[in-house]
Amino acid sequence: MTINVGIYIYNEVEVLDFAGPFEVFSTASRVKIRMDTALPDLFNVFTVGEKMAPVLARGGLKIVPRYHISDHPKINLLIIPGGIVSDELEKEHLISWIKESSGAADITASVCTGAFLLGEAGLLQSKAATTHWEDIPDLVSMLPDIQIKRDVRWVDEGNVVTAVGISAGIDMSLHLVSRLDSKNLAVRTAKQMEYDWTRNS
Repeated sequence: MTINVGIYIYNEVEVLDFAGPFEVFSTASRVKIRMDTALPDLFNVFTVGEKMAPVLARGGLKIVPRYHISDHPKINLLIIPGGIVSDELEKEHLISWIKESSGAADITASVCTGAFLLGEAGLLQSKAATTHWEDIPDLVSMLPDIQIKRDVRWVDEGNVVTAVGISAGIDMSLHLVSRLDSKNLAVRTAKQMEYDWTRNS
């Protein structure tokens, strides 16, 4: 079965927060096919935006979403990357979409300040979580009932996974490849990417 990986993108999204996971899952699919050409694609990776209009990521990178939040394939793995999320937190329809999409997905993951959007959608209540070290005080202030984990690259709570930020989103995504398929595929994917996979101790 092909796993649909939907990555939400928005103005001022951190580039590596979305591009890192995108690269991991798309590379994992290519590596898996080399291992067994009879298999279907393991992952179908796509971006989702609030609209079909281009978004400007941090640093001015212009990206056009493949789908928008009101019309996209079923998402099995939802990824909410970080960036400047203050405007996104004010969009009730977006928070509702995250909550609804998460309910239909098997796993919802965030990178960096994407955790704030998961928190606003009620997905981190009574869970352990993490975010970029610089943003931990604000996340604790916003969600005093969560258990913040420090000195880890990601926190896996089963159906919700959070990563500390930027390059850690790659590490978390490799962890999810390991979880959804095999450690062997995750290791081979990291090798294909020429990436030194940093794992939680």
